[in-house]
Formats: sequence, structure tokens, C-alpha cells
Amino acid sequence: MSEISIDIRGERTVAQVGETAGAVLDRAGGRGDAVGARFDGDLIDLSRPLERDGTLEAVSPKTPDGLEILRHSTAHLLAQAVKRIFPAAQVTIGPVIEDGFYYDFAFERPFTPEDLEKIEAEMKKIAKEKHTVVRTVGDREQTIARFEEMGEAYKAEIIRGLPAEEPITLYTQGEFTDLCRGPHVPHTKKLAAFKLTRVAGAYWRGDENNEMLQRIYGTAFADKKELKEHLTLLEEAKKRDHRKVGPALDLFSLHPVAPGIPFFHAKGTILYNTLVEYVRGLYEKYGYAEVMTPQLYKSELFKTSGHYDSYKDDMFMLEADGDEYGVKPMNCPGHVYLFGQGKKSYRDLPIRMADFSRLYRLERSGVLSGLTRVRGFSQDDAHIFCTPEQVDDEFQSFLAMTREVYDDFGFDDVEVAVETKPEKYIGEDVLWEEAERTLCDGLTRAGFEYTMSPGDGAFYGPKIAFNFRDVLKRSWTLSTLQIDCAMPDRFGVSYVTADGQEGRPAMLHRAVLGSLERFLAILLEHTAGDFPLWLAPVQVRVLNVTDRAADHARGVVERLRDRGVRAEVDDRNEKLGFKIRAAEMQKIPVIAVVGDKEVENESVAPRWRGDDQKGRPPQAVGAFVDEVSAAVAVPGKRGSTPLADA
Repeated sequence: MSEISIDIRGERTVAQVGETAGAVLDRAGGRGDAVGARFDGDLIDLSRPLERDGTLEAVSPKTPDGLEILRHSTAHLLAQAVKRIFPAAQVTIGPVIEDGFYYDFAFERPFTPEDLEKIEAEMKKIAKEKHTVVRTVGDREQTIARFEEMGEAYKAEIIRGLPAEEPITLYTQGEFTDLCRGPHVPHTKKLAAFKLTRVAGAYWRGDENNEMLQRIYGTAFADKKELKEHLTLLEEAKKRDHRKVGPALDLFSLHPVAPGIPFFHAKGTILYNTLVEYVRGLYEKYGYAEVMTPQLYKSELFKTSGHYDSYKDDMFMLEADGDEYGVKPMNCPGHVYLFGQGKKSYRDLPIRMADFSRLYRLERSGVLSGLTRVRGFSQDDAHIFCTPEQVDDEFQSFLAMTREVYDDFGFDDVEVAVETKPEKYIGEDVLWEEAERTLCDGLTRAGFEYTMSPGDGAFYGPKIAFNFRDVLKRSWTLSTLQIDCAMPDRFGVSYVTADGQEGRPAMLHRAVLGSLERFLAILLEHTAGDFPLWLAPVQVRVLNVTDRAADHARGVVERLRDRGVRAEVDDRNEKLGFKIRAAEMQKIPVIAVVGDKEVENESVAPRWRGDDQKGRPPQAVGAFVDEVSAAVAVPGKRGSTPLADA
């Protein structure tokens, strides 16, 4: 047999052509607990034969790659268990997702929680059977016929849709065979730490015109300790779910009369408007001018911007007076149009145009979810028109604003990604290349580490995404900035340069909070409703111990309100302990108790969130009002400054 040279951790080892990756790693002492391998950078099965020289490394289940292999293999384990218990079920697709996996099934009746228990028990049984996982390459037509004979019509349909040049790879474990690119674990006993979490409906291929399938979700980890930690976070996530916490705090509600468009109650509206006030304070500081633009445009505007071809199916369209109109799903086309009104000089630039207009998108009913996926929303949206030479300064200003916002909200676990040109895009390639380079260079100069996310940019330009990881370790995209590579050209907007020529302005799209609805959902779950004092809808609740202290309690509230504090009194004829618990349940940050002694001394007994059960020593009403009124100031209104470089 021929020999090949394999590099493992910088050392060369000789192997035979056709020797498996696992065997080579075993001889070199480098396999360990591996669930797969990388050969010249490509993920492969440990059972894959090596045919040429190259670099080989083991993939541990503790790594992101290894975890993906574990989870993908566990999805196959799930499908095998379902087929054992419910032979009539058809398997469709079972990908890895963030924090787990799912598998979609076509079955005549809904899966129940009891079914999930049976399926999970069968999965554990199959894992212990230690079936070897075998990869084979099949003939296209023969494989289609095989799946059709098995009654797996969905698998046959998937194969028919694959490119002709793509190999048909199959993975078999025991009696179960599935279509898959792989790689997978070498045997099922590697799968020991998994849990099925829930079942939901899902349309075949995500199209609501197709049949409804059943999606079983699960998760898997390298060991049971990590699994237990994750399940604990899932339980905490259920408690913090904004769809429960928000209505419980009387912030908002959702009703079928307006699908995907929330009703904000009085307290929720205070919260919403305080966020807007906060952002407006930043706009004043960073030189933004707020505008109001129409919510309904003739479709010609969206055809010019490029959104009509790329986004029409996600818009609310209507006809009036023989013309087609679109309800505005984003602000940028209107802002470019507005910029084009009147002659602009380089002396006028940069123009920073902000807009809190309501936006509407035709999200499919199956994806609507609380405040995180809605049809009606508002953004802290802005567009910057500047000279090409001003782009970097504007970018750095955006980074400074983002740092300031994250500091004010205590967001410290943030990752940055540069999202590049997608498959479908508009604009010249040279503009895309320059824009992507500008974003990367700007982040480097500002001291940010970042990752690349190829193909995830907007159709009109590359994007920077700030991804915040909350207390439950979930990642959310908040701040974004894009350099537009198309719209200024498509609208033909210009300015007069310093030498009297016509110049094309650069255009930046940016948002810091993003959708205010979605931001509130994230903040609700991150804080469990314990909002920062300045943001809380009710900041102080004053509780009287006796009827004799009721007037004093109302007087304290009046003095607080005179100083701009959102305060209320609870003068119900209830025991003090009941009132305190009620205030804590409503996440009131500051509680002030008044009884006969406080009436006599013109004082209050304050309890601030985080205090022990005894609270703080009694405090004169004037001093208490001064302390609270200073603490509740909206950050942008108390002179905050951009943070130092990261």
C-alpha cells in the first residue's frame, strides 16, 4: 500500500492510503475523546479514509465544531427512536440550531408530552446499544427509489432537489438510515447527555402553503454537567419570558384582533416613551436631527430603492385611486428621497437624519412571537449622509454612542461581527469591497475584536452587528451599522463638492437599540422586569402603615412627582407585609413606608431594591426626595460621556 504523510499537532506521521482518520489519530496518541476530525480544515468523520498528504486534528466535543457534531448526531438518534415507536411517522429534516437541534416529522396525530418521554427513553436505549455510525455514498436514483419504498416521500423530494453534482451521502446506525452530509459521531454511545425540550408545528420547507409538520426540539452537550446547567437556564428563561412578565407587570398585551401588533398599556407606554426620551438625549449630544416621514408611499419609491424586488412579499401593499401603495417597512428610502430635496453642499454634511416612525412588515403568522417578532414597531433608526472622507469619523461616533448605551444598560458581554455581501445584492462590487474594508479597518482602529460572517450583509451593503449575550447566555443582535452601496446612486442624490463638482454622498444606516419592541423584550428577560431605576414605569411606591399616615403618604408622593419622579401611593386597608410583597411583585425599585413615627418626624422608612429585609434607617422626606430625584434622571440627561476606547 502507498504511504502518505500526515501532520498532527505540528509533527509528521506516516499513514497508509485508506487508513481512517480515527486510526491515524489513535496511533499518534491524539484522538482523546474526539467525536470527529478536521483534515486540511474540513470536518470529517473519524471513519473517513485518508487518501492524500494533509493536516489532521481531533475535534473534541467541548469545541463548537464538536458540539455541532454531537447535536446533529443526536437529531439522528431522535429520528431513529421516533421510527421505532411510531413506524408510520415520516422523517424530513433535522438540523442543528443555536443551543440544540430539531427534527421535523409528518405524523397523523400530534405528539404529546408523554410521547416525548417515551421517545427520549428509547433514545437512551439506542445510545447504549452502541451502534456504529457508517457513512456511504449512494446512487441518486437508487436512493430515491429506496426512500420511496420505505414510505419516506420527503427524503425522496429532498434528493430530487439537490444539485446533480452533489454526492448522495447516507448515514446508517443499526436499522436506521438517513440522508445527511455529516459528519457524525463514530458510534451512538458517544451520545449520553441530551434532552428533548418541546414540540411545535412547522410548515414543510417553511412555506405556509405546504403541509404542517411536527417539530421536536432537543439539546445535547458533551457531558451531563453542561446539560444540567443548560436546562437550569431554560427553566429560568421560562420564568423570565417577556410574554409572561410583560402582561404580569401590566406593560403590554397581545390580541388576535391585531396579530403581531402589541397593545402597550399605560405603564408600558411610559417605558416606551422613556426609551425614546433617552435616545433623543443621545441625538442631541451626537448631532442628529429628527424628522417625520410618511408611512405610506407609492410603490415607485420602493422600486427605485430596490426594496420592491427584494422585499415586496414582506410588505403590506394596497391600491388606491388606481395606484399601488406600500406601507413603510423601513425608513431608508424615504430618508434618501428627503435628502434629495434641495441643493446640498459639502458644508452641509454630514446630515444625520433620525426617525421614530412606525414601521410595518408582513411577518408570517407562524413566526410572530411576543415583542421579538412583530408586524408593527418603531426603531431608533437613523441615516447619515456624508462625504466619503467623513465616513470613518461617523463610524467612530457610532461606536462611541454604542459604547455609551451599553454602559448605561450594563451590557458587558458583547461580540462584534462584520457581515459581508450576500448572494443576492445590489450595487457595484468595488463599492462592496471598499465598504467591507472600511468597516473592518474602523473596528480595528477603535480596538474592537470581531469575527467575519460571510454572506449575512443586507442586500444593499455590508453590516456590523453588535451581538449582546444576556444573563441566560443567549445572543441577541442589537446595534447595527451598514454602509449603503446602492441607494444614493439609485436615487441620484448628490452634493456640491469643495471644488464645485457634483459628488455622490456616502450613506450609513445605523440603529443602536434597534426595534424598540424587540429591545424591550430582551431587556425584560435580561432583567426579569427589574428595570434600571431611571427606566422603571413606577419608580417609587409609598405605603402607609395606618390610616393616620395616609395623608402623609400622599404628601410624599406629591413632593416626588413635583420633582419628576414616577411615584404612587398604596393606601389600601391591607397589612404592611401584603403591600410590600405586592410592590416587590410589581418590581418597584424604591418602597417608602410611613407610619405614625414617620408622620411625627416628617420622614420615611425607605427600601431600595437590593436592600435587606430591614431596609434603610428612617430618612427626612426632603433628603429622600432629593436622593431619589437625582437617581432617576435619564442617563442622557445627566451629562454622560462616551466611554474610553475598548
